[in-house]
Amino acid sequence: MFDKEKVKGASIGVKFCGYDLQSPFIVGSGPLTYGSEGMIRAYQAGVGAVVTKTIRLGAAINPAHHMAKINNEAILNCEKWADSDRFQWYEKEIPEAVKAGAIVIGSVGHTPMEAQAIVEDVEKAGAHIIELVSYTEDTLLPMLDYAKAHVNIPVICKLSGNWPDAAATAKKCYEHGADGICAIDSIGPTLMIDVEKRAPVMMSNDGYGWMTGAPIKPISMRINSQITRNIPGYKNLYGTGGVMKADDAIEYLMIGCNAVGICSVGILKGLDYVEKMCYQLSDRLAQLGFSSIQEAMGVALPNFPSTENITDMGFHYEPGKCTKCGRCETVCCYNARKVEFPEMKLDRTLCRSCGLCADVCPTHALTSFVEEQSAENAKRAAASKEFDALVKEQSPKLLEH
Repeated sequence: MFDKEKVKGASIGVKFCGYDLQSPFIVGSGPLTYGSEGMIRAYQAGVGAVVTKTIRLGAAINPAHHMAKINNEAILNCEKWADSDRFQWYEKEIPEAVKAGAIVIGSVGHTPMEAQAIVEDVEKAGAHIIELVSYTEDTLLPMLDYAKAHVNIPVICKLSGNWPDAAATAKKCYEHGADGICAIDSIGPTLMIDVEKRAPVMMSNDGYGWMTGAPIKPISMRINSQITRNIPGYKNLYGTGGVMKADDAIEYLMIGCNAVGICSVGILKGLDYVEKMCYQLSDRLAQLGFSSIQEAMGVALPNFPSTENITDMGFHYEPGKCTKCGRCETVCCYNARKVEFPEMKLDRTLCRSCGLCADVCPTHALTSFVEEQSAENAKRAAASKEFDALVKEQSPKLLEH
């Protein structure tokens, strides 16, 4: 069980939609929050809030084998919404979780008709916040309009990374009165084949499923950064997708999220691991020089480049840290790097300054840094910018033909 007294580093408490959360972690709608028992266990493990399984007019009937492991950090699923009756959520699941002290976010989907039938009952059941989930923007906005007009608790909208411009949808949600945003939902449809059975792993009606876990984090990070960088006055943003360790959560905080969604990590590694993540987050923030989550929020935003940084990379090698694993050589597609221990050789005429060699070094014996732009590289940068402008100008004309 999570013990606040064991938090020895930075403070990890946050405020979200007016509520004080014991940590920034929010367990997303999924198997971990199947009912009050699951939600209470997650709260006791240290999460700041729990999101119910998505409540709809009818209970879901899931096919056999609707979840599968892609690898140790990713899941494929064709699971639907809550598989228990909505009245059970009003009468038992939500009230019991609230009584146990959990901050409960009621997930409601997926149509305006369902929002009209459900949101007020979710509020009456004791949920602190409502999260609206839909498959399309044109459905989500009417759901939001109705909810804002008929409930008195905060309403947030969950966005899909499958939409053409989720950040633009976020802006519309804020304009329609959303109190916050969750970005993003699972990515899909996706497919995995069982080579022994010669058939799809998922037993959905088309064999496809939806992917969660580490592979979707870069997509979610991009969308969340677009929201924080391009929407003045954004608020209550929780980024979700691929948070498997403390540093993943810190990445979301550094681009301006004030809470972080988790799901796959709790399924694959258990809620005991989520408890450890809370302590690790506190320690890691302190190592980075932060005394609280608030100090870390948005610190990466001023450091986004405004133009391409066309220059060379410098490298530093410490033989005392080198394990002679050879990974830096293996990943160099240009054969520019050679370890002749205790020396590291680099052929500058072959090196393209991609930086991957330093990124894969397990002990940081090899590190990289960006050198100041030379006059020659400044000319290259100008030429690149001119070419990009030309392509942008000519593309519509080319499409006309």
